Amino acid sequence: MRRRAFLKLAAAGTLGWRSTAWGWAARATAPGPRLAVVFLRGAADGLNVVVPYTEDEYHEYRPTIALAQPGGRGGVLDLDGRFGLHPALSPLLDLWRRRELAFVHACGSPDPDRSHFEAQAYMETATPGVRTTRSGWLNRLAAALDLRHAAQTVAFGANEPLIVRGPAPTTTFPAGRGALRPQPLDRDPVRRAFDPLYRDDPRLGEIYAEALHTRATLLAAARREGADADNGAGDPAGFPGDAERAGRIMAGDRHLRLVFFSLGGWDTHVDEGAAQGTLAARLAPLGRGLMALRAALGRSWRETVVLVVSEFGRTAHENGNRGTDHGHGNVHWVLGGAVRGGRVYGTWPGLAESALYQGRDLAVTTDFRSVIDVLLANHLGLSPHARERVLPGFGRGHKGLDGLLA
Repeated sequence: MRRRAFLKLAAAGTLGWRSTAWGWAARATAPGPRLAVVFLRGAADGLNVVVPYTEDEYHEYRPTIALAQPGGRGGVLDLDGRFGLHPALSPLLDLWRRRELAFVHACGSPDPDRSHFEAQAYMETATPGVRTTRSGWLNRLAAALDLRHAAQTVAFGANEPLIVRGPAPTTTFPAGRGALRPQPLDRDPVRRAFDPLYRDDPRLGEIYAEALHTRATLLAAARREGADADNGAGDPAGFPGDAERAGRIMAGDRHLRLVFFSLGGWDTHVDEGAAQGTLAARLAPLGRGLMALRAALGRSWRETVVLVVSEFGRTAHENGNRGTDHGHGNVHWVLGGAVRGGRVYGTWPGLAESALYQGRDLAVTTDFRSVIDVLLANHLGLSPHARERVLPGFGRGHKGLDGLLA
């Protein structure tokens, strides 16, 4: 009866977050390098994010949504004489010039599935084509790093994403102002009523104790930064506010090692636009949010890497609705103080008809797990055995990624 009551309480979202636990009583591991992952759900159009503007096919395939050459009206921001950045991401140019931002183009999953649900699941489990994997790779990473407290691995959002599911302790913390909204167990009378039910239970007592401890830890951090952030700041309900909140929490608590954000709205089948339009409207707050995260982290930026991913790219050709359909290869972003940026990494296959995947999409020449594996080895310092636990069955190969991390 106690077990059913507790699970019902958690499922109802009474705490405002969910956690899984091994036991919070164990002392948290020492601070170390951090990793933040931003998932763009819906398949962001990488060809209009990091644009191969020198290729004639790009402009031929996209007569209404291709971005102009650098210097033209609504033109791309030149990166290296070959690729250009969407102008909505202009705040990120400073990171590029500082060599704190890199891109890996023609990156993605080797699995050909164009279903959002399947492709997102494969990217979150890091086992493309394997539907039976139950744990997410960030959860397995938390285990490999021996992160023993749920407040050390945090997913910001309303639901627990697959990427953090598994036996390692993790927490889902509300985004926006929901983070500060009082929950029933924040009230002393309610908590006193529940305490006798769970504190002496040999199994549930430990879970209950961790739940209270984690909630208190993150809520206190969110409140500390909330007053500063509300002083003339923009609407914190969007990603810029959530990113700033996360950065302040991470800067204030160096035991928080892994962070995950999930952003929707990237499925641009209709009226995608070029310099203006649906895609631009999504990219602008994403860019502001990443810069807000960097600013809030302060000196902690030096030990943080941010990985921005999406489940697959979009068709090379625009469709009849001035949008793009589900594709294959994409661009992944790597940011941080330890990144050797100012470069577009990977092997670029080109956009000639003969080079397109199945005659329609940018090909994948870099398995997305290669990027993760480089981060595990060179940023987080994991051994080959530990990396195998995080990326089971991955045949290692980092072609085109040499020098990505300092």
